[in-house]
Amino acid sequence: MAAGFLLTIPFQEHLWGRLLQGGFEAGLVGGLADWFAVTALFRHPLGLPIPHTALLPRNREKLTKSLIRMLEEEWLTMASILDKIKQIRITDKLFGIIRRELQTEQVKKAIHRLLLETVERIDLQKLAPFIEKELKGYLSSVRADRILKAAAAAILSRRYEEAAFDYVLQETGKWAATREAKQTMGRLGKQLIETTEADGLLKFAIQSFSSLVNEDKMGQIMQAFILNRIRNVSQPDNRYRALILDWIRKELSGLENREQLMEEINGWKNKLVEEMELNEQISGLLEQAQERILQMFREEGFVESQIVPVIIRLLDEIESDAEKTAKIEAWIHKQTAGAIEKNHSKIGMLVKENLDKLDTKTLIAMLENNVGKDLQWIRVNGALCGFIIGVFLTVFKLAVY
Repeated sequence: MAAGFLLTIPFQEHLWGRLLQGGFEAGLVGGLADWFAVTALFRHPLGLPIPHTALLPRNREKLTKSLIRMLEEEWLTMASILDKIKQIRITDKLFGIIRRELQTEQVKKAIHRLLLETVERIDLQKLAPFIEKELKGYLSSVRADRILKAAAAAILSRRYEEAAFDYVLQETGKWAATREAKQTMGRLGKQLIETTEADGLLKFAIQSFSSLVNEDKMGQIMQAFILNRIRNVSQPDNRYRALILDWIRKELSGLENREQLMEEINGWKNKLVEEMELNEQISGLLEQAQERILQMFREEGFVESQIVPVIIRLLDEIESDAEKTAKIEAWIHKQTAGAIEKNHSKIGMLVKENLDKLDTKTLIAMLENNVGKDLQWIRVNGALCGFIIGVFLTVFKLAVY
């Protein structure tokens, strides 16, 4: 514009020269005015401390506050952020990320390392006493009468009392049929006769019987008697068998009502539990379990073949359950909203902290570099507008004068 103004001075006598000179003159003024205005934003024009120039450096604090207020209250308001987040299906993206990452070697190795470290870091010395305490507490809380009642009911419903009675008869019969049993019974029977105290005729009869039989004969008599009784009682229709089984069933059915017996059993059980020293045994079992688990975890491909499929199945189950997915989505949105509400003010603080790290010269240079090219168009537009207005004003002057 300045060159055009100078070049058209010699041609002022011509109409076209006067029109161009008027346009270039106005364009020069407009361009200089806009240059001054734009430059005054960032620094003093020509380095002269003209009032109301270098506006940005002088009003840095005000500019920072305005920028923060604009971010918090207009651009990045809490409501706008929450509305935007509500439009996002976070669970879909989250499940997709999990599925994708589970197939990477990095995640598989991380899961494998986490499993091993978790098991290895378990303090068995602290865990064993805890398990012992809980186990003893549970055993102490268990009522013996309930266990015995349940056991008695199970025995009677399955007719185990008959099987047990037959087993006792069978084993007793086996023992009674042995030579050792015959000798034992003969010796005991002989001693019983010889030590029995009686008077008169009964004493004479006992002494006479004792002189007639020896230990071997007595053993044979008692052995035959016992074996015969066992065979008889083993018969299903035997009257004595029925009486004995009825008595057993009656005792089992009324076991829970024998309060004194139940109290004694509970007392014995509690004393036994208190005296139990299980720490060493529990520690040994825990060490064995830990070693087996570690050995299983160390197997090649364990994570890929065992852990990853479990996680995938869990994800499938959750995704197929619309109610669960909705609850998870709602929970995530709630937590996100809470975090945003709690930390929304930190957006401005973060911006202020980052701006405060920059000195004024650097900050102004950054602003000028980012918006300087766009501001250049203000100068160009000012010059062009001035040129056009200058031409119109020249035409107006010619028309008037």
